[in-house]
Formats: sequence, structure tokens, C-alpha cells
Amino acid sequence: MKQYPSIDKNIRKDIYIYAFNKYDGSLIRSEWNPKRGFYKFGTRTELIDINSKPFGAAIPLLKDKFEKDLSTVFEKQAWKSVICFFEYWGKDSFAGTHNFEQPMNLTLLDVNPYKEGFLEPNKFIKYFGHLDIAELLYEGFISTEFVDQVKQSTLPNMSQEGLVCKGMDKGIHTMFKIKSQVWLDRLKKYCNNNEALFAKLS
Repeated sequence: MKQYPSIDKNIRKDIYIYAFNKYDGSLIRSEWNPKRGFYKFGTRTELIDINSKPFGAAIPLLKDKFEKDLSTVFEKQAWKSVICFFEYWGKDSFAGTHNFEQPMNLTLLDVNPYKEGFLEPNKFIKYFGHLDIAELLYEGFISTEFVDQVKQSTLPNMSQEGLVCKGMDKGIHTMFKIKSQVWLDRLKKYCNNNEALFAKLS
């Protein structure tokens, strides 16, 4: 099953972008086909099933919350196989750690139909905007002022972590992230001077 790519930190001001809230959680991916529905599941790096600890609990949540509605869209588009990517998060989640005693949520991040690659952001919003997807906070070309708003946590409705910006560059799906200084400062404290860990998590 296809893995989700690492998101670039290189900010692009030369392409039209869609800026989505970045949820501080763990990635969950799942593969769908018309006969079996969602039948294969994984974290970012490994496959899981309902008995896997601790992320197996995301599977019934995914099926209950998304399977019916997503299947309707997929079948309308006549897609034969689709991989979906979600963020699994809770109010106490931070840098890949979670309080599983608190309610957890799943938010749809990206959809990859077989042989089509990731959907363009405008198509993703068109097909799935009626569901719990990452909140769109801005679209257009970005400026230095916009980047400063994100870093200073003054952009309205932004999550504590920041944004993921998506666009098309010569037909290629492109992503980069902008993180708030508040979140980076919290991460630095969490990593306790472990520069390798900070680089990995930031």
C-alpha cells in the first residue's frame, strides 16, 4: 500500500496553493475497492489490523465515519481502487504522542485513486468537502506577510501546529508545510536538546 510522502519545508511563493489546517496526530492510511470497501490499513510505515495496539482502534472509527460516504463518491467516479490518508488525533495529541483515554478523531487529508496520483486540491475539496476533511484556511499565492501570520499564530482558525499547503507545479502534486513558532518552541522543549529528534519531528 502506498505510503504518504514526507512534506517539504521549503515554502513556495510561485505556485497557487490551498492552505489546510495541519492536525497534530498520527497518519492512518487505508485501501478501498468496490467489492471489499476499506480492507487494508496502516500507519505511515507499517500495516495494522483491528487488534494492533494502539492504532487498531482507528479502523472501526474510519469505517463508521467514512466508508459509506466515501464509497458513494468513489463509485460515482468509477474508481476501482483508492488509497485514503487520514490524521488520527485528539485534543491532547502532540508530536506523535496521544492520550488514548480521551476521544480520538479521524480527519481526511488526501485521496489517491489508482494510477491517478493524489487528487488536485480543488478536486479533493469538490468531491469530499462535505465530509470531515482538513479545514481550508486560504487559497491563492502566498506572501511573506501570510507566512508571518502562520509563524506568529495570528491566522484565524489555524491549529496550533500550522498549515499544509498544496498546489500543482507543472502537473505535479506539490506540498509544503509552515509551522507556528509556538509549536516549534514546544517541540524543542519536548525534545530536550535532542537535535536529531527535533529535526525528525519538526
